[in-house]
This record gives sequence, structure tokens and C-alpha cells, in this order.
Amino acid sequence: MPRTIVSTPNAPAAIGTYSQAVKTGNTVYMSGQIGLDPVTMSMADGIDAQIRQVFDNLEAVAKAAGATLDNAAKVNVYLTDLGNFTKVNEAMTRYFNQPFPARAAVGVAALPRGAMVEVDAVLVID
Repeated sequence: MPRTIVSTPNAPAAIGTYSQAVKTGNTVYMSGQIGLDPVTMSMADGIDAQIRQVFDNLEAVAKAAGATLDNAAKVNVYLTDLGNFTKVNEAMTRYFNQPFPARAAVGVAALPRGAMVEVDAVLVID
């Protein structure tokens, strides 16, 4: 099955050897997004702003793939402080509709660029 690279200027450009997302068939594998502003490439200030920016970035990549975050089958959340998990839960209710996707949350020691949160997702387009 052929792979299509998904890219949008409405999410941060890749800062490494990866694509924003790869679509194969009806599945979209989204790379992790951190709280970088796609225009300035600067990190959002504070956990609340980073969470918002992460989901805005994911939403932009989903749109570029012809989908929405409601197409998410699986979401992985990486947090440098699991005490912020409740804030991620609250944000997800604004970005996802029920039924919610499967999800994992992982506490990590550090994330790129000093980010406090990173999220990736797998979308399935019906």
C-alpha cells in the first residue's frame, strides 16, 4: 500500500528526521506534537498553553490529512509531570467528541525543546 506524507504549515515543521504524519490506506500515523507555535517555532508558555498548542497542532495535521481528531483511534500522551494529567483530560473534552479514542499516558523525564507535554495519535478515516 502506498504511503502519503502529510504536511501543513499550520503545525510546526518537523525538527528532525520525521514527517508530521504518514497516511497509508485509511490510516494516518501522526508524529508527536509539542507546544511549538507553527509561525514562530517558539514554545508556548506554561502547561495550559502548551496543552492547547499541542492539540491545535494535532488538529491542523489531521485536517491536512482530510480528517479530524474525532477520527483518532489511539492517542498517546507524554507528560514530564503526571500531575498535569487532569488538565490534558479537560482539554481532550474540547478537542474530541464521544466516543473518545483509546489512550495511554506516560510519565517521562524530559521532552524535546523543554516541552512539558507531547501527544501523538493514530487516525482511521472511514
